[in-house]
Amino acid sequence: MSDTAKVHPRFGRFIETWSAVLLIGLVMGIGLAATVAAENNRPPNILFILADDLGWADLGCYGADLHETPRLDRFAAESVRFTQACAMSVCSPTRATLMTGKHAARLHYTIWSEGAIEGGAKNRKLIEAEAIHALPHSETTIAKRLHDAGYLTALVGKWHLGGWDHYPETHGFDVNIGGTGWGAPETFWWPYCGSGLYGKEFRYVPHLEFGKPGEFLTDRLTDEAMKVMDHADGKPFFLYLAHHSVHTPIEAKVDDIKYFDAKIRDGMHHRHGIYAAMTKNLDENVGRVLDHLKQRGLDRNTVVIFASDNGGYVGYDTRCGREIPVTDNAPLRSGKGSLYEGGVRVPLLIRWPGVTPRGAVCDEPVILTDMLQTLLGVVGLPPATDATDGLDLGLLLKNPAAKLNRDALFFHYPHYYHTTTPVSAIRARDWKLLEYFEDNHVELYNLRDDPSEQHDLAKEMPDRAAGLRERLHAWRDSVGAALPTPNPNFKGRNPKPKNSQVTP
Repeated sequence: MSDTAKVHPRFGRFIETWSAVLLIGLVMGIGLAATVAAENNRPPNILFILADDLGWADLGCYGADLHETPRLDRFAAESVRFTQACAMSVCSPTRATLMTGKHAARLHYTIWSEGAIEGGAKNRKLIEAEAIHALPHSETTIAKRLHDAGYLTALVGKWHLGGWDHYPETHGFDVNIGGTGWGAPETFWWPYCGSGLYGKEFRYVPHLEFGKPGEFLTDRLTDEAMKVMDHADGKPFFLYLAHHSVHTPIEAKVDDIKYFDAKIRDGMHHRHGIYAAMTKNLDENVGRVLDHLKQRGLDRNTVVIFASDNGGYVGYDTRCGREIPVTDNAPLRSGKGSLYEGGVRVPLLIRWPGVTPRGAVCDEPVILTDMLQTLLGVVGLPPATDATDGLDLGLLLKNPAAKLNRDALFFHYPHYYHTTTPVSAIRARDWKLLEYFEDNHVELYNLRDDPSEQHDLAKEMPDRAAGLRERLHAWRDSVGAALPTPNPNFKGRNPKPKNSQVTP
């Protein structure tokens, strides 16, 4: 500025004026920095958004072709995007492990709640392993831990961890809006109730009264989530926004469906216009809740996590009238239920203001079981000694290129689904082995060279397969995993899988 003043003396008063402005700005900046510092001394809020059945490749930032997700893509550019994040292969087990930091196999919560109650298929070669249908009150959830630390804790949306006597309120949540023991709504259109799609039982979504015709469930749950933020009134909050979208029934707004139907082209992996429209609506609602955080000045002190509970559903929703799989997880193999990557790999985005680098990518394998220990670390609480199966991902959030002190992830689905027979799996860095219980055969893949799991190396590398199998058996023994047993009434022929269905 002084050099400029010498060259242009007539601008001296102008420069003096702007020097004063800059000084005022500097003072204001110091004040803003002090405000941010004060915010950082307060416990951070936590907003955990969990989508239902959203596939790893269903977002633009993960390579979707038909789908459009600009708000989540923008959020990814502000966050750490995990490329190797995993979950259990179906919904309730993931939600149980998310709440407790314990593996679903350790909990014996290995199938969705209704499936555990029904007891599984009776006409298959194996009798499915016994599983619980409600999260035991003896388990200490992340909500209970945060509630005891002074947080307002709220569940908005899907619970699916037990009936009325195991609802969120019994597990540390101050607020429960919409959470029940059911895995899906009868419809996404108000009043969100009815029967017939999932059986004769009448289903409803509670605490969403006073809606109006044309109201869409994902929109309404977002409205309720924003009200929770407003009612927190300065108290730190843990808001678990568990959307039912994009689970069946596959329903969306007419104009959005028309838009995506017109966009479908030959060669696209994604070809379901209704599902694409449903994904667009989910994306818009993530944007709405993020905008609300910012409008209320909460975004600088709120850790935001977005994830899905399992791989994308590759079956059919007969009610939507389309004979085409709901989604396609390519380049990953298979989908929900399966222990191939398409069934267990999920999108995961985490933004921790002042900590996570913007737009960073983390290729380290992680699992949603890690979330409990991670969130405890985020809020400054000590690790949970009883949550033995998860790690604190704080190291990766600060340095996405770091490596965890863990070289294997484990999966266990001792049940039938239209994508799989009972199976366990181990992933040890690049190597993955699946063991199927019907005939005890194993499959071995190198995920670095073969992410689509097309080239089974078990026969070419028997020693490596045997070593991984031994580790898998040792892990199952260590967690007390329940196993399927021979079916004495099996007649020697498996029924043909039914792909045209809607699932709980």
